[in-house]
Amino acid sequence: MADVNRGNRPLSPHLTIYRPQLTSITSILTRITGNALLLGALLIVWWLLAAATSPEAFVVADWVLTSIFGKLMMLGSIWAIWYHTLAGVRHLIWDNAVGLELETAYKLGWFVVVGSVMMTIITVIVL
Repeated sequence: MADVNRGNRPLSPHLTIYRPQLTSITSILTRITGNALLLGALLIVWWLLAAATSPEAFVVADWVLTSIFGKLMMLGSIWAIWYHTLAGVRHLIWDNAVGLELETAYKLGWFVVVGSVMMTIITVIVL
């Protein structure tokens, strides 16, 4: 039977009024960093294959990796490794049904964000 009260029901929230939550943003970033790590790994594999192929191919690949673009890609890959690792640890904690309370989940989210930036800075300083 047709629903005659269709106009009286509330509408679902629209994206324009939806406020993204830290947990959803960190989850999305985990997926993005996983894919970005694949692209960074492909650059490294290309560089290694070029080194094994010929000096001319290596010059091109080395120029790309040592350019501003390449350095930014490698810096982004360092951050992505740390972010993805810390987010994975957070998910391992959640898999044990620990830290699922909203306040703890937000603390873990900020730990992943701030921790990944700090670990990236430490890695760049050490390397």
